[in-house]
This record gives sequence, C-alpha cells and structure tokens, in this order.
Amino acid sequence: MPVLESSKKRARQSEVRRLQNNARKTTVKSAMKKVLTALEAGSDIEEIKALMRDAESKLSRAKTKGVYHAGTVARKVSRLAKKVADVQRKSSK
Repeated sequence: MPVLESSKKRARQSEVRRLQNNARKTTVKSAMKKVLTALEAGSDIEEIKALMRDAESKLSRAKTKGVYHAGTVARKVSRLAKKVADVQRKSSK
C-alpha cells in the first residue's frame, strides 16, 4: 500500500483510468461485434455502413485517449472496412 500522499493519489488516479480504459475497450469491442454480426446476418448495406461509422468513431476516440496504439486502430478499421466493402461488392452484383 502507498505511504506518501502523492503515491496514494497516483494509485487512485490509476484505478479511475483503468476503469475508464476497460469501459472504452468494451464499447469498442461491442461496436465491432455489431458490425460483424450484421455482416453475417446479411443486413441492409446502409445499416452496416452506419454501424461501421459508429465503430470507427469509437476506435478513433479510444486512440486519442491512449487506450489503443494508432497502428492497432488503423489495422482494426482496415479489416472491418475490407469486410464491409466485400459485402457491398457482392450485393451490388
């Protein structure tokens, strides 16, 4: 346990940040899963695009807050966008 006041404060701040980061990661994972389940279910392409925009927004927000590295976010967005584009290409044929 911390002894100094500054150490106690740092421990409190770390705990708050840990909880916030976990919450942000959870919302990102949920948003990504919504996109993937919509893709699997064969939902309307406009609905999928709206879910994709939401997921991308949540990912960028997590990146700016320091939860994810910029490269990780770029990779996740790219992979999701690629899957959405494949479905869009197939549906337009």
